[in-house]
Amino acid sequence: MSCQGGPMSHLDPALVDVRTLADHPLISNGPTSKLRMVAPGAATAGRYGLLEYHVAPNSPGAGPHFHTTFSESFFVLTGQLTVFHAGQWLPFGPGDYALVHEGGAHGFRNDGDEWTSFLILFAPGIARENFFTEVAELRRSGRTLSPEEMTAFYARHDQVMVDG
Repeated sequence: MSCQGGPMSHLDPALVDVRTLADHPLISNGPTSKLRMVAPGAATAGRYGLLEYHVAPNSPGAGPHFHTTFSESFFVLTGQLTVFHAGQWLPFGPGDYALVHEGGAHGFRNDGDEWTSFLILFAPGIARENFFTEVAELRRSGRTLSPEEMTAFYARHDQVMVDG
């Protein structure tokens, strides 16, 4: 077999990074959610990050907020995901997609009666996994941040909360 007129060569297998579910399983993010860093920015040379997120029925997710240094895309896999955009909360179902540009206010929650699962793609691939790791640890420990600590936490992770 040839490729563009010449013999086919086998490229360096190190150029393919396979991240299996068995090696990178879903982890608890508290009693109402679980997540999986499918492809953190470190695995994509900072090009993007990909997160799989699951939220229990009738549960909160992320309140309205925006980011100044990265965009996020949401792709619903199962269930119903209620997404905040354009100043209102609207339901999205399997196959629905939303791109949130830098500075775009957004949030999500599950108002449905079944678990919802969705993908979050963020670009560029900042170390967003650190945000989720810290949130999960706070939930596990039951520790509540002071207002000053919360402000520093959000600033460290480029998350600006807004009313909604």
